[in-house]
Amino acid sequence: MKTNCGAYIGGRALMANMNILTLTRIVSGGQTGADRAALDWAIARGVAHGGWCPRGRKAEDGDIPPAYVLKETPTSAYAERTEWNVRDSDATVIFSSSRHLDGGSALTARCARRMNKPLLHLCTSSGAEVAAKKLRAFVDGHAVRVLNIAGPRASRDPRVAGFVAEVLDRAFR
Repeated sequence: MKTNCGAYIGGRALMANMNILTLTRIVSGGQTGADRAALDWAIARGVAHGGWCPRGRKAEDGDIPPAYVLKETPTSAYAERTEWNVRDSDATVIFSSSRHLDGGSALTARCARRMNKPLLHLCTSSGAEVAAKKLRAFVDGHAVRVLNIAGPRASRDPRVAGFVAEVLDRAFR
């Protein structure tokens, strides 16, 4: 699934004149890569975090550590976790090194579109500063309180975790 990186993809219309930060919680599924980078960022900065993970807390590197306050879905299916995190958040941002979404990232985008939830895809090619400005405008413009953060696992995109942390730092200093 090819996207226009940094472009608003779907969901509710932007709210005019929203200039205050409304973000109160980061949600993610606990997989390595983008998910864990977002959760680690939230924990390090005292931002509430949570989300759904597969039954058994499974991830590509074994069990998801207990430091991540995640609820288990009834099944061990990654797709269920993905859908529930989109459903239970106000908006979703997908981070990646590629303009092309595949695997779980493509599923996340499809879920957001189907549920008519705001969705933003940010690529490393845009650079962290530009991505941070787009993320901040997205969160403010949609009055996002609960933000779902998704993207590839570390084995598929080793650079994504650093990009997630840098963009979040710049967007929410």
